[in-house]
This record gives sequence, C-alpha cells and structure tokens, in this order.
Amino acid sequence: MRSLPLTLAARLLPVVLLAAAGVAMTTSDDSDAHTTPAGPSPQPSATATGSAAPRHTKPPTEACATLPASLIKELVPGAKAAGNELKSSDLSRRTGCNWHALDGFDYRWLDVAYDVRSVAATPSGGGSAVPGLGDNASVSEKTTDDDGQGIREAVVTVHQDNATVTVTYNGGDFESHKAADADAIRKGAISAAKEAVAALDS
Repeated sequence: MRSLPLTLAARLLPVVLLAAAGVAMTTSDDSDAHTTPAGPSPQPSATATGSAAPRHTKPPTEACATLPASLIKELVPGAKAAGNELKSSDLSRRTGCNWHALDGFDYRWLDVAYDVRSVAATPSGGGSAVPGLGDNASVSEKTTDDDGQGIREAVVTVHQDNATVTVTYNGGDFESHKAADADAIRKGAISAAKEAVAALDS
C-alpha cells in the first residue's frame, strides 16, 4: 500500500477512530446500534407465544465464518478474511463480525450483526424493501461529507422468524475524497446480507 501523504493521513484518522467507536457501539449489550433497527420493541406474536418454539435458538457462533472469503475479498479489498469477531456478553443472543481495510486510498467497512430473540422480530419502518430476503428486509442508504471526505453507506436489515440480521457496508476514496459508488455499496450490502441470512440455517 502506498504511503499516505500527511494531509490524507490526517483525514483518515477520524474515520479509523469512528470505526473503532462503531465496534464499541456494536459490542455493547446496552446498544442495539447495529444489531437492532430503530423502532418499537418486538411484541410476542401468536406463534411465538404458542406451543411452537422459536425457529432460531441462537445466532451463528462464529459470525466471521458466515461470509465466503471470496466475497470478503471482493467487498473489502485488503482485509483479512478472518475478520474481527464482535465481543458480546451474551453469545446466545448476539454475535457479529466486521472487516475493514484501506486498499491504496480506497476505504471499505463491512459489518454483520445477528440478534436472536425469544419472540418473533417486529419489522420497523424505514428504507426501501428488498424482495426475497428473509421474511422481510429493507435497505437504507446515506452519504456523509465530513471535512470534504465523502462516505457512502448502506444498511440492510433482515427479519427472519425470531432473528434480525443487520449488514452495514460503507466506503470512500481518500485520494479523490469522493464517496464510494452508490450502486456498488447497495449491491454489496445486499449480497453480504443474503450470505449472512443463509448462515442462520446452516
């Protein structure tokens, strides 16, 4: 990787710090920033409170193994396929993993989080629908511009029975200062979400 000029290194530092803060937010049991979409708390459904047990008893134990290495290489060039397991005090409910890397001046961050509850997850509003993914799924997108550096992000939230899978994917170019391509970020997040949801049944 080429050495970053001091000015670009200075621009990158806040992003790295924000990424570290994002890990802390994701791993906290008191914060559902990545694992639970905004909205009202799930309420017991007729199926969940009846004789039938929840379909998913726990999230994938090794969340970093839920995405193929080839997909990680494609979405986060330069990142180690092993990823960074998110720490949780309750692995029977929450697990997750993130991958991030700077390839030249191109930065990418990918985060997968699982939240399995004792009752069926209640869908929340926001974003556009993603057909054919889980019981229901949505994707929300935004672009931020911090001190002239653009970062584009897509968050896919999938509800399947009593499990919620949240995938966050973002990136930007620290040489041109432009946010990553909107179509690439959206499609990348959805591709990762499909693999992450499939891992619930494996």
